[in-house]
Amino acid sequence: MIVGYARTSTVEQVAGFEAQVRELQSNGAEKIFREQISSVASRAQLEGAIDFCREGDTLVVCKLDRLARSVRDLVRIIDTLKAKDVGLRILNMNFDTASPTGKMMLTILGSIAEFEREIMLEWQKEGIAKAHSEGKYRGRAGKGGSSLCTRPRWQDPRSDCQRSGDQPRKRLSHLADS
Repeated sequence: MIVGYARTSTVEQVAGFEAQVRELQSNGAEKIFREQISSVASRAQLEGAIDFCREGDTLVVCKLDRLARSVRDLVRIIDTLKAKDVGLRILNMNFDTASPTGKMMLTILGSIAEFEREIMLEWQKEGIAKAHSEGKYRGRAGKGGSSLCTRPRWQDPRSDCQRSGDQPRKRLSHLADS
């Protein structure tokens, strides 16, 4: 049996979600598990699809990023499918883990995707550090209001933020002068 899995990160991505379902149907998916949830959340429908698959079945997804969030996650999914003697096809890459070449290429591409994500996060940290050093970084807004702190309290006991929330000690007009 061909089992499909379609996922978008938000419910607003209707067109992308419908396109995935159509593509899975046109590739012979007899049962499609559907999910509109972020990949960092618990993906009950993905686990349901994997549990549903039986020996000789094939799990089909449109894109690798719809299936796994990291190489570790991808390897875990592949190992689970392999233990059940279930194949995996990724349509946009034309990969099928039924072949040794498909298994190898899938792992390599998963590694590259994870590498790209780690590089992007590294650049983001560098950008934040540069903005901090130039006094431009204000961080995420706190739960109690706007965050106008230039550094965390733990970093400098003489922080420019009061203890009760993230309210600045200076007026905003003075911040522009400093």
